[in-house]
Amino acid sequence: MEFFTAQLVMIALFILVIHSIETLAYSVRLSGARVKLLASALSLFNVMVMVSRLANMMQQPFTGSLIDNAPKVNSLEFVENQYRILIGSATLGTVIGLLLLPTFIAVFSRAIIHLAEERGSIPALLKKGFTLSYFKRAIKHIHLPRYTYLKDMSWRDIPIKLFCINILITAIYTIGVLSALYAALLTPERATTAVMASGLINGIATILLIVFIDPKISILADDVINKKGNYVTLKSASIMMVTSRLLGTLLAQALFIPGAKYIAWFTQFLM
Repeated sequence: MEFFTAQLVMIALFILVIHSIETLAYSVRLSGARVKLLASALSLFNVMVMVSRLANMMQQPFTGSLIDNAPKVNSLEFVENQYRILIGSATLGTVIGLLLLPTFIAVFSRAIIHLAEERGSIPALLKKGFTLSYFKRAIKHIHLPRYTYLKDMSWRDIPIKLFCINILITAIYTIGVLSALYAALLTPERATTAVMASGLINGIATILLIVFIDPKISILADDVINKKGNYVTLKSASIMMVTSRLLGTLLAQALFIPGAKYIAWFTQFLM
């Protein structure tokens, strides 16, 4: 049976887009603080989050179908290798988001200003944005990260505890659905219970992100706007979070199988 199927490539692309967008999320507060319009920045980014969530919803049924289409012989090894490719696409998406960070901050800062000029009308902003003249302007802002972008950053200000927490949360979020689906293969008699556990896992990861990560970064952005902090500190924290997110996707490779075995073991208490 063919390993690299069109379906696998399509799912990998979905996951790549999802993780690229979610990586760029860390630059939203930078853009908002840069133009002193944080609330407008967050409202505009909700559109991007909606696209990310839609892509995530679309890929989940197809990801599950990889198990249905797996060969009967060595199905565990076959599905594991396919799912590791999907985890790898999450890493690649994070790298792409990291490389696009300076470009996104520049383009998104201008989009926030235009949104304010349009009095909060997203359709009007999209109509203006999807014109040839604005595309040409956006292309001029495309550039890869340079050393000068990191020059003024102080790595001593990076909270190590927050860095490690974000690595773990990202790893859990990355493998939540995949480990649950793989657990269904490990315990076919409790397959449905294992699959439904994915929502619980991702929900817990999201709550941890909201409780431990988002408030810390938001406070730094508010300090910049209120002139109680500086932009460099916020930039350092944001890049630190992106780096920890990248490491989290790498950690996900190590936690994938142990996570699936834990879910399979835990489902016996839900019957």
